[in-house]
Amino acid sequence: MANDDLGRELAAVGSRFDFGEYEIEAYLAILEHGRLTASEIAERTDIPQPRVYDTVRSLSENGLVEIRESRPMEVLAVDPQEAFVNVQSTLSALVDSLSERYTTPARDSEAVSLVRSRQTILRYIEDVITTAEYELVLSLTPDLLGRYEAELIERREAGVTTELLLAPAVDVPEPGSYDYDRVATAARARRGVTTPVVAVADGTYSVYTVPEALRNGEDRYGVIFNRSELGFLISGFMNTVVWTSATTLSETRDDRPFPRRYATIRRCVRDIGDADADGEFYGTVEGRDVETGKRRTVRGRVLDISIGTNRETAAITIEGADGPVDIGGQVAALEDIEAYEIAIGRESPPEL
Repeated sequence: MANDDLGRELAAVGSRFDFGEYEIEAYLAILEHGRLTASEIAERTDIPQPRVYDTVRSLSENGLVEIRESRPMEVLAVDPQEAFVNVQSTLSALVDSLSERYTTPARDSEAVSLVRSRQTILRYIEDVITTAEYELVLSLTPDLLGRYEAELIERREAGVTTELLLAPAVDVPEPGSYDYDRVATAARARRGVTTPVVAVADGTYSVYTVPEALRNGEDRYGVIFNRSELGFLISGFMNTVVWTSATTLSETRDDRPFPRRYATIRRCVRDIGDADADGEFYGTVEGRDVETGKRRTVRGRVLDISIGTNRETAAITIEGADGPVDIGGQVAALEDIEAYEIAIGRESPPEL
């Protein structure tokens, strides 16, 4: 529903129920007795006699009563099921439109925003999860895992690679009592009760908040990054600090065929290293030149990969048109290109 239409519907519903004290008193009295004259309404309510006629005509215009122009005038109650049927349908349509507006977070082409409502933060987390196309990085509480379980299963079945961290570890179900493979490619538990709640989709759309924001405390905030270059802070923090300080609950080998897409270079390097060594790999990388800051795309054969012990560093070397090009992850400094998105294939550089 368009903004203008929604505004008109809200105004219409509001005006329909804009009853004063006299309208309410008269309506309830008529409902109770079914049929009353103007004098009887005045006797059974605190409505002054001169105001009774205006009051019942207001009720009649809203379809809540019928007026019989007899002597004396009689006012008959209309069955509420019939009287409010149009209001019910209008209100139902209005609620549907408002719900649609409420449950669809605003996503500008380039945005960093701060939200303070618990419900809004929860809606953004859900939106990040459901819109992921190929990669999800999550840090959730066990309660939030239950809340978003169906969405995570759906994304997992759609082929989205999901790294799920749960905290605090004391509340996390043991692998024997919960099937983590249904919701994640890899799952870990972390002790810290102050572990942030994080959701990152495809490296570009993310939510960061603190556990207190999702409780009943006063101080609540969540930071939303949508296609903002500041969003790399969330992914980098998750991959190098939070994930590496957690213990493994479950991890499955990625048996999807190539080509595959990545927002995280560490995952890309790991997959290449875990894959069958026979044959060659080819990559397409979109990113930013480390020295000039300009956007750059590189395609070619993968010459080499490297990764640090705790995933703190990772790199790929691709044979570009002008020679070898070193590809690093977010905020790369030693390599030639800071990668935003990577596609790896077997026979030729894939399209992004």
